[in-house]
Amino acid sequence: MQQYTFEPDSMHRLSRVDEVEAVVGRPAAIVMKKQISVLDAGCRSVLAHSPVAACGYQDTDGTVRTTFVGGTPGFARVHSARRFSFSVPGASVASGPVSLFFLLPGVGEVLRVNGTASALKGGETAVDISEAYVHCAQAVIRAGLWEPPAPLRPAEPAPDRGPLAGPGISDFLAASPFLALSTWDTEGGGDTSPRGERQTVARILNGRTLVLADRKGNRRADTLHNLLHDDRLALAALVPGRSGVLHIHGRAAITDDAALLETLALRGVPPNLALLIDVEYAKIRSNDAVSRARLWNPDVRSGRDSAPDMMALGGAHLAAGAAESGRASAWLIKLITAIPGMSRLMRKVADRAYVSGLRKEGYDDVRAPTAARRGATPHGQVPQSPLRPVRICEIRQETSSTRTLVLEDSADETNPFHFHPGQFFTLVTDIAGHPVRRAYSASSAPGTTRLELTVKHVEGGRFSTHAHRDLHPGDRLAVRGPSGAFHAPPQTTEQLVLIAAGSGITPMMSMIRARLSDPASAGRIDLLYSSRSPEEIIFSDELTRMEKDHPDRLAVTHVLTSRDGRLDAEGIRRWVTALPLTDSAHHFVCGPEALMDTARDVLRQLGVPDEHMYQERFSGGAPAVTTQAPRAMRVEKDGSLVGVAVVEPGQSLLDAGLAAGLPMPYSCTVGTCGACMVRVSSGEVTQPEHTCLTRKQKADGRVLACVSCPLSEVTLDIADPTPPGPR
Repeated sequence: MQQYTFEPDSMHRLSRVDEVEAVVGRPAAIVMKKQISVLDAGCRSVLAHSPVAACGYQDTDGTVRTTFVGGTPGFARVHSARRFSFSVPGASVASGPVSLFFLLPGVGEVLRVNGTASALKGGETAVDISEAYVHCAQAVIRAGLWEPPAPLRPAEPAPDRGPLAGPGISDFLAASPFLALSTWDTEGGGDTSPRGERQTVARILNGRTLVLADRKGNRRADTLHNLLHDDRLALAALVPGRSGVLHIHGRAAITDDAALLETLALRGVPPNLALLIDVEYAKIRSNDAVSRARLWNPDVRSGRDSAPDMMALGGAHLAAGAAESGRASAWLIKLITAIPGMSRLMRKVADRAYVSGLRKEGYDDVRAPTAARRGATPHGQVPQSPLRPVRICEIRQETSSTRTLVLEDSADETNPFHFHPGQFFTLVTDIAGHPVRRAYSASSAPGTTRLELTVKHVEGGRFSTHAHRDLHPGDRLAVRGPSGAFHAPPQTTEQLVLIAAGSGITPMMSMIRARLSDPASAGRIDLLYSSRSPEEIIFSDELTRMEKDHPDRLAVTHVLTSRDGRLDAEGIRRWVTALPLTDSAHHFVCGPEALMDTARDVLRQLGVPDEHMYQERFSGGAPAVTTQAPRAMRVEKDGSLVGVAVVEPGQSLLDAGLAAGLPMPYSCTVGTCGACMVRVSSGEVTQPEHTCLTRKQKADGRVLACVSCPLSEVTLDIADPTPPGPR
């Protein structure tokens, strides 16, 4: 990326509306008729399919910001034709103007929505809309946003000082073809628009000045008009394949400096104008919405057959706008757009017009977006996400320190949860603006429309404290899963021998409930359950009732450490040897590490084969974050290159790989199941001390990608993703 020696202060600035319109002109009347003031059916379809949106707002300190929000299709909840809501991580959104544009992967047009923000309970931001309209595809096409990520390009040396001299910023800008740009007007409104270039969308002039070309468009020029009255500006830049976002805010001016515009020319065609941005803040941060949306992964990308028809939506808005203004052409527009096949024809015409116009501007290699067909969902369905949005429909207090969250699918209450009894799910939420993930075993039986996850409060535990103090019925979360091999072989009717302590009863409860609720399921269940006191026995009443109702199938033995002392090897041996065991019985142990190690040794001494012994070890944790700068990651399989990615500060190897669309192995994402095990071929990474990996696996260079972070450039081999298994 070339850096220029221009002096921004000496450049001519435009300060009046007539000066701007003399260059860019005025928009055609038809352009201004495309906006509507409600969320019609087409808008709601876009919100249901869009996994991510750019959002411009002011925080409670008055700072202007732009970021990307969402993470899964349907993240924006529609409350009425004039209101929707969503979560914004980080700084709180102040009441006042807010503007968004919703992206559909593989589609060029975006839906722009402007309105007024207000806070809702649960940390969500509500938007009362003032206008919505379809924005043309030129920015996306210019940027090649949905094309495969390009190889990393080295940048010129970073400026000596200033906000743009921060770690990785010049490299990021050199690779960024697309950004969201937010401005504000004097009437309490805001505007966030997409900007794109074939290579570098914003160029560094010096350590605190960026230049952004303003090329030919539809002449609405909302950004330019806003800046004439309020020079505050914020932007968020993307690099395809990366989940990091460059956040910048500062002040901007409009210039027509001929020498500067000449440096931005394409095939001799300079832009109309340029924005000079005096940068006050610049920082790259990993963005959870972009990471979870996996925008460049073809397996989760919305295909054009499944995405909303933006041509039809734009036509409907145009007809509505014309009707609102009393124009007689409204009926003609409706008639034309209702002709079968007309929308497809309009699509072809628009794509050709886009490409032709951009080539005249100097873009040689542009082409209309082509949505990925691989993995596309049937027409009218929302593409599936690895994360499943859920709503808390009930909370049961099991003991003073344990409660059960009863969850249902937030999109379809009749959609059941399928898993093997004993498996766990990963709960995902934002706490104080930071994404948090924790794994909890299902305590309910599979196949029902309600999933029950039982959470024991741990002193200092971030999520468990949140679950006990802050969560209420109606709150929304997301789950990933099921995960884990802690379950009996499917369809088994053999005897189950269960040893649990404390909250280790939760996966056992799922097994018991599933076995006893199935009339066709035979086989005896024997449970040895250690608790501190009678008041701390989780599921106490239900266990007593089930044992009474099924005396020939379930036997429960309680050990109270306050009365009987700690459950030790002799106590386990005495209980197991007294059971009427069969040779094919399956043994499950879940509880503190010491108890599981003791139980495993006793069972082996009693001749129980390893293939009939299962242990659940929740030993994962948050990534061990030490890197302060982006790191390149190369992913191979059996020595052949699979792809490359960039790991952002604070990001795990797994998140970076998935965001770049690489076929990384994974399941729980919290370091518990071992499915994301990879080998480090070169470089250095850090991960938590306690994971489910064995000493031998660690010595062989194996790491868990979901909780590992790079200390240098790294190469990973994903050839053998077989997990160690929580057996």
